[in-house]
Amino acid sequence: MSRIGKAPIMIPSGVTFENNYGQVTVTGKLGKLKRTIDNGLSTRIAGNMLFVENRNNRKELNAKHGLYRQLINNMIIGVSQGYEKKLNINGVGYKVTQNGLDLVLNIGFSHPIRVKAIDGITLSTDKNVISVKGINKELVGQFAARIRSLKPVEPYHAYGISYLDETILRKEVKSGKK
Repeated sequence: MSRIGKAPIMIPSGVTFENNYGQVTVTGKLGKLKRTIDNGLSTRIAGNMLFVENRNNRKELNAKHGLYRQLINNMIIGVSQGYEKKLNINGVGYKVTQNGLDLVLNIGFSHPIRVKAIDGITLSTDKNVISVKGINKELVGQFAARIRSLKPVEPYHAYGISYLDETILRKEVKSGKK
């Protein structure tokens, strides 16, 4: 049995949970999320606590028990609080501007790069900080990683795009002295 899978999930007020034969739907003040879970797993609600239970102890279901519990927990947090990733742009002449819902990045290339917002993601800027917000944790993380991959941080001057809380290991510049 999975220790993570056995842990209960607290359902905050204003959030509704439904499980229709493996189709999990979570609705809250920020939106609605759906996900399909394995048929061997069931859910039980007791008060404001949700339990994900493994009906039969097959090896593959034991492996997925904690995974699905955490995915459902992420859905509940997403529709009640939302998720946010912040990216920092650092470099001489590097800047970001918002054009409607999209971003325009000037990050050292010969042309500006336009990043189009997708459904479920809200983009905002404050000086050289990009904020990626949404209710789906996977989507927010993947979109932030896609923006970060446009100009990864180089280790000598730390120019590029990094997460705001990321620690960047700097390399020493060659001094030329022997």
